[in-house]
Amino acid sequence: MSQHLKILTDNNFEQEVLKSSKPVLVDFWASWCQPCLALAPIIDEIAKEYGDKLVVGKINVDENPVVPSQYMIFSIPTLILFKNGEMKGKVVGFKPKAELTKLIDQLLK
Repeated sequence: MSQHLKILTDNNFEQEVLKSSKPVLVDFWASWCQPCLALAPIIDEIAKEYGDKLVVGKINVDENPVVPSQYMIFSIPTLILFKNGEMKGKVVGFKPKAELTKLIDQLLK
């Protein structure tokens, strides 16, 4: 996992995501989920490319059940973009990088 990624948990989610001064892209994933694993290198690339404008974090839904249930995460991977503590966009399932960066760029405006 890239050093550009934040590891999120039920305990640090509020501080790292909801109180972040930058927008935060959160990847809800699990180690057994093949589409999640396929998405991981794309998430790494986004974290590197958007590092100054965006915080990118991953939260393992098996190890941290509270936050995913608060945001009604029923299938993974799910990506949610938060800005000023509010959910601004949500993508469910594997998507190509171009589709994700287009969405991120729109939301960062």
